[in-house]
Amino acid sequence: MANFKLDIDADGIALVTWDMPDRSMNVITMGVIEELSTIVEKVAADAAIKGAVITSGKEAFCGGADLTMLERMATVFAQMVKTQGEAAAAEFVYDESRKLSQLYRRLETSGKPWVCALNGTAMGGGFELALACHHRIATDNPKTRLGLPEIKIGLFPGAGGTQRVARMMAPADALQFLLKGDQLKVDRAKAMKLIDNVVPAADLVKAGKDWIKAGGKPQAPWDVQGFKLPGGLVYSKAGMMTFPAANAIYRRETYDNYPAARAILQVVYEGLQVPMDVALRVESRWFAKILRSKEAAAMIRTLFVSMQELNKGARRPAAEPPSSLKKIGVVGAGFMGAGIAQVSAAAGLSVVLVDRDQETADKGKAALHKSLSDRVLKGRMKGAERDALLEKITPSADYGALKDCDLIVEAVFEDRKVKADVIKKIEAVISDTAIFASNTSTLPITSLAAEFKDPARFIGIHFFSPVAVMMLTEIILGKETGDRALAVALDFVRAIRKTPIVVNDTRGFYANRCVLNYIQEGHLMLLEGVPAAMIENTARMAGMPVGPLSLNDETALDLGLKIVRAAEADLGASAINPQQKQLLETMVEKLGRLGRKNGKGFYDYAPGQPKRLWPGLSDLLPKKLTREEVEALDVEELKQRFLVVQAVEAARTFEEKVVTDVREADVGSILGFGFAPFSGGTLSYIDMMGTKKFVDLCRKFEQKFGARFAPPKLLLDLAEHGETFYQRFAPVKKKEAA
Repeated sequence: MANFKLDIDADGIALVTWDMPDRSMNVITMGVIEELSTIVEKVAADAAIKGAVITSGKEAFCGGADLTMLERMATVFAQMVKTQGEAAAAEFVYDESRKLSQLYRRLETSGKPWVCALNGTAMGGGFELALACHHRIATDNPKTRLGLPEIKIGLFPGAGGTQRVARMMAPADALQFLLKGDQLKVDRAKAMKLIDNVVPAADLVKAGKDWIKAGGKPQAPWDVQGFKLPGGLVYSKAGMMTFPAANAIYRRETYDNYPAARAILQVVYEGLQVPMDVALRVESRWFAKILRSKEAAAMIRTLFVSMQELNKGARRPAAEPPSSLKKIGVVGAGFMGAGIAQVSAAAGLSVVLVDRDQETADKGKAALHKSLSDRVLKGRMKGAERDALLEKITPSADYGALKDCDLIVEAVFEDRKVKADVIKKIEAVISDTAIFASNTSTLPITSLAAEFKDPARFIGIHFFSPVAVMMLTEIILGKETGDRALAVALDFVRAIRKTPIVVNDTRGFYANRCVLNYIQEGHLMLLEGVPAAMIENTARMAGMPVGPLSLNDETALDLGLKIVRAAEADLGASAINPQQKQLLETMVEKLGRLGRKNGKGFYDYAPGQPKRLWPGLSDLLPKKLTREEVEALDVEELKQRFLVVQAVEAARTFEEKVVTDVREADVGSILGFGFAPFSGGTLSYIDMMGTKKFVDLCRKFEQKFGARFAPPKLLLDLAEHGETFYQRFAPVKKKEAA
């Protein structure tokens, strides 16, 4: 066996150690399933073996299934549909995808007690293995996380997880756990009765063996006659208070965009009404169905496979040696700068936080202390962790403190003159090997690099706000940016545990170009007379996390006006929509409504109360629809406008070679601006619809609403040849990134 080691002690207890070669973490593959099946059968058949303890030889127990295995299954399914028909292909997926569920059920009913000794993190199918064991023990490791996060990539637990969890706790709690995909600390998992005991690491295996020697039963509670469901029967008062409410919450939160979430409700509801073996077949049938869905395929590809490849350095120049960053400088101690300092210090880097005077620099660190202290008060962080993080940050007004920094990130006010002045001050003190990065969201990197003596060492690193929460960074290449600057930037982003996308220099880069179109579409709908509430609700129905008016309030209306005016000044009047400009001028300059930051924008923000759409908004609009006209509005068309206007802009950036990798376009769109995750991202959305159908929709919207929907030549060519983005531009997988 390549993946497991089997040792049987003098008491007849088997110790199964899972330790995959050439892997930093154990994952479930077909080879793992086959080997574990052999072990289960040996334990079951050998009378000399009294029971088994399974643990890991690595720091973590298991990271879940190798999802590339599921991707290959989907590929085989597509091929079989063409050669053998859909029925045979569906049967293949069902048979293959339930092998893990059958293995775990065989372990559970083998007649020998099994203990799962969780020495570290267990996710997905790895945690489902633990749930199938008769006893679960975890070490008291604060880093350990346990969970079933499959919902986050368009799937649900398909190896018995939905059925076992729903028999361990009340259905309402089970549904919440399954639908949120939370990762639990061990104490929380024990309180939820998902694990039985927590012990010191040195006692883990011994505790498992002691449980078997003490007469541990080789039978799950649901296999014992007379077992009663923790939450009572589905068709009971408690059940009827759970499932209708759960369905309502599901629809409110997802607008029925996520088939896997709907399937969780279905399999729990159906599974609790039948015996366990039947329930597992119900789960397997739904799992096979969801696995074949377009949403699951797109989400697995983007949010697991592509994201993993980007995080491992798919875009890093292979010839550049690894950089060993130890100390970085952050210039600008405002909200963004302090956030960059925070994530850098959390990664173990020493940080010099520089601003125009000592008071301002100290103020930036003090604000960080306050926000971290709030986390401590809420139990999300320990005081010692806060203090250790803050100790790594040194506020200063002296640019000379940057002299021995490996990387400097400039995060000052978004003004070309201010940035040029700061660049000169930094340039005068840093070493000739230090990399200079500008955190700009609007100014072209190439023009900023012209202020720097060595443009090859100048690069853009665009963080999204709030820095500590947002997982994406855009790395922007100027025309003269060198490979070493790119490699160092990617190494830095990896160190602070963000996901990078690499884009070429242009106004707005990638993410802002797309999301500004989204905000503009909300403005234009408003000017068409569409009610503000309808705009916000249809945007969320389309899959966006917040409506465009709410998003504009968060980013600030005065910033939006500044961007529109800058585009007009640089590119001419044809580059902007005059109606949008007039709306923003009225809101900002005539009414002083700047957004959330001053408590009034498209919404009103009263202290201690939920935000509410500003009642005076309708009085500003040049057009007002009658009730009959509002009722006649096509909700589906409004939803499509929001997604199409972003996706067509993404296609333009790809044609212009701003984005050069389909993975980055999709990952960046979801992590950067929340583009409908169920679609897999902007380009996957086009592929899912089909390029020809998408182009036809663009043409329809172009004729009805304007040139912003005009499809670029690349899209027309793809449609003409019946190709998708992922067919023509499939990324080459690099061995170095594995």
